Amino acid sequence: MSPQRYVVSLLASAGFARAYTLAGLGAVFGTFLIERMTSAVTLATIVIVLAAIGAAVLVTRREELSLLRFAPTSLIGFIALALVSLLWTTSRSGTMTGWLTLLGFTIIAVTVGHVRDTLQTVRALGDTLRWLLTISLGLELLSGVLLDLPLTAFGIEGNLALGGPIQGIFGTRNMLGFVAVVGLITFVIEWRTQSIDRVLGMYSVALGGFLALLSASPSVVVLAAAVGVATTALTIVRHAPAHRRVAVQWILGALVAVALGVAFALRHLIIRLLDAGSDFSTRADLWNVILDYVAQRSATGYGWFGSWAGGQYPVPYINYQLSDHHQSALNAYFDVLLQLGWLGLALFLLLGGVATVRSWLVASVRRSVVYAWTPLLLVTLAVESMFESFTLTGAGWVLLVLCALRAGQTRSWRQNIDDAQTGTIPTLGPQG
Repeated sequence: MSPQRYVVSLLASAGFARAYTLAGLGAVFGTFLIERMTSAVTLATIVIVLAAIGAAVLVTRREELSLLRFAPTSLIGFIALALVSLLWTTSRSGTMTGWLTLLGFTIIAVTVGHVRDTLQTVRALGDTLRWLLTISLGLELLSGVLLDLPLTAFGIEGNLALGGPIQGIFGTRNMLGFVAVVGLITFVIEWRTQSIDRVLGMYSVALGGFLALLSASPSVVVLAAAVGVATTALTIVRHAPAHRRVAVQWILGALVAVALGVAFALRHLIIRLLDAGSDFSTRADLWNVILDYVAQRSATGYGWFGSWAGGQYPVPYINYQLSDHHQSALNAYFDVLLQLGWLGLALFLLLGGVATVRSWLVASVRRSVVYAWTPLLLVTLAVESMFESFTLTGAGWVLLVLCALRAGQTRSWRQNIDDAQTGTIPTLGPQG
């Protein structure tokens, strides 16, 4: 076999697909650790190499792919708008860097979404988060109990013996809490699908729950409540008779709307109960300043730059007004609004909203519990986006693209066109 044919065969193999998925997920969830242990250049190089390999895998597997179902239209529109923002941005180099970063993580997510099915993705994510959360716990034990010294190289303050807050290898307590909740959802799905044995399942769930608790992140409480409500609602729908399922969906939707209204009315009481008054006050001040700048460019925004680390206008002025050093808008929706205007926000909401509806409808009729992973993860991302901008970069963006791609593959108008061309009759019955 010639070297060229060997490389093509390797890229198209199932073993390489699994290895690539683990490497990709490990890199995107370990971005903070990689950057702290090496440098931002090393992290960028890893992302570029993974994106290049992913593109090569997609080209190698092009005959297995359908152009119509390659990626959601809203995703393509969002990325295109981020690139077009080069025309009005105040820093073209910053926008190009931010866009290339966004594109790199998108290619990784799209590649994983096409070479792995839902269960395989869940298992790969479960393996990745198990290792990373275990490493986080080990380093926190070393720092907070054995040495009683902060491990500044990893960003660990060593507060484990004090009951938290802890950061693990994810940089902040909020990021650790978010990853732990994602891990809990994934571990439970793994356990329920018998992808892992009982002992490993119990360890994984206990690990995720323990780290979520010790992160002492106010958003974890809200995330846990939202996921709990979504899980209960989805369980009710899945067990409802087929002829009553639509009515049950509407009733549950109405109840959720009422609950959101009540939560908004009692928001001050809820904030006090969560002991998050200072956090919310900080966010409210930041959002008010952001809205002042949005009013000046509400249609287009200031150009895509993703993370605020580059200091692109108007970030320095926002931080100067607040006498702070924010690295994001602490809200994905405000961040998109600031960078890409109302059109960008509409595309972002469309990307997540359509994916949530599609995946929810699929999960409500399919027997296998693995289909619940996508809508529950999307609910987690939507709620977390109200408190942090994780969904726009790194692991959060990869999860969003993965879920949107998965939802589009299982229930989409493009699937109907594709099936009509191939003579396949689409079905959405109670198959496993």
